[in-house]
Amino acid sequence: MPTLYIKNMVCNRCIMVVESELNKAGIIASLVKLGEVVLEKEPTEEELQQFTSAIESLGFERIDDKKSRIIEQIKNKIIHLVHYEYNASKINLSEVLSSHLNHDYNYLSNLFSEVEGTTIEKYYIAQKIEKVKELLVYDELSLSEIADRLNYSSVAYLSNQFKKVTGLSPSHFKQIGLEKRKPLDQI
Repeated sequence: MPTLYIKNMVCNRCIMVVESELNKAGIIASLVKLGEVVLEKEPTEEELQQFTSAIESLGFERIDDKKSRIIEQIKNKIIHLVHYEYNASKINLSEVLSSHLNHDYNYLSNLFSEVEGTTIEKYYIAQKIEKVKELLVYDELSLSEIADRLNYSSVAYLSNQFKKVTGLSPSHFKQIGLEKRKPLDQI
C-alpha cells in the first residue's frame, strides 16, 4: 500500500486536519497516524498536488526523501511515547526505536544527530520536559506522580533535569504558568 509521510503532525488534532484534507482531495486512506498516511490506492497527480498544497498552507509538509522520513518517524515515536502512552514500565528508548523503525540504533542516532544537530536523547528529554510543563500547568498531579508517570527514577532527578533544561525549578515554573510552554512541533 502506498504511504505518505507528513512533517509536523504532532497531535490528534493534526491527524483530524490531515484526514479532512485527504477527503477534500478525494484521497482514501486506510490509516492516518502521527506523521504517516497509509493509502488505499495510489492517488492521481492532481489529487496529490491538491492535498500537498492544502497541507502546506496549514503548516505541514510532505516528506519524500528516505532520511527525512526516518527522522520524522523517530520524532513521532518519541512524541507518542512521551505524550500519549502512560505505561509505568521503564522503556529502553534505543530498543523501542530500533524495533519500530527496523534499523540499528547507531544508524538512527548518527542520522538524527547529523540532520537535527542534536541527539535523540536530548530530543527525548526536551519532549519529557514539555510534558512535565503541561502536567504542572494542569495542576492535577503532584511532582511525585509526574515523576512516576514519566518514568523518572526520583523527584530529585526530574527536578534537576527540569532546571537544567529550563533554568527554573518545577515549583517556580508552576508559579509562572503557561507562557513558558512550547508547541510540540517547535521542540
